[in-house]
Amino acid sequence: MAEEKPLPFVYHQLQTGTATGESYNGMVDCFRKIIKNEGYGTTSTPTQGNFSRLYRGITAPILMEAPKRATKFAANDEWGKFYRNMFGVTQMNQSLSVLTGATAGATESFVVVPFELVKIRLQDKASAGKYKGMVDCVVKTVRNEGVLTMYQGLESTLWRHILWNAGYFGCIFQVRQMLPKQDTKSGKMTNDLISGAVGGTVGTILNTPMDVVKSRIQNTPKVAGQIPKYNWAWPGVVTVFREEGFGALYKGFLPKVLRLGPGGGILLVVFTTVMDTFRQWQV
Repeated sequence: MAEEKPLPFVYHQLQTGTATGESYNGMVDCFRKIIKNEGYGTTSTPTQGNFSRLYRGITAPILMEAPKRATKFAANDEWGKFYRNMFGVTQMNQSLSVLTGATAGATESFVVVPFELVKIRLQDKASAGKYKGMVDCVVKTVRNEGVLTMYQGLESTLWRHILWNAGYFGCIFQVRQMLPKQDTKSGKMTNDLISGAVGGTVGTILNTPMDVVKSRIQNTPKVAGQIPKYNWAWPGVVTVFREEGFGALYKGFLPKVLRLGPGGGILLVVFTTVMDTFRQWQV
């Protein structure tokens, strides 16, 4: 799924807008103001050529996609085997699907965090001018703030992925059970598309508040002797709720769900198709 496209950039701007002093009234307003104020074909960083700010930070998520998706499904498969053996069952059930998905999400987080941190810092208007590109961002972050800073926001990222994957894989199991069984290839693909889309939507509903907090944590440079305003996940959720209201916890929800809802369905169809192809080759 293409997390490097304008929609995820826009939802990041909506999530961090209040914290950085920028104000947007929604997805369309965010698109309009970015293009109006900064242009569609120009950027503030020379290394990004003619890409607009809508594509700022594109390299990090592109490089992240393959290991992220591979880890998600491989971890889900392996943890599924582990939990079935632990609980002495031969088949997955609803509870095991949620537990397995949550654990796979936690595993996936360790792959994602450094890429996410770089992406967020390159996309943020206030900090993007400090960096010439992805490599420069990594070098300066490590040099100025220490190598462990690359995992700043790990705790909130863990929660984000635990919640999304628990909802995603849990819903896939449940929706598949509810849909009529299909014997044709196209019918099975349709069921997977529906199951994955429902799972992606539910996962997004569950994890958006944590995503808002994660973006703010990772966008806050470390300053010696100062405790960041956004430091830990759940206290950060409480801070946003108290200062900005419940709606602020769902900033950026629309562009995010427009991507991860249908994207969850496509992701499941692609994964199932690839795995079926590999099994046929092994026969």
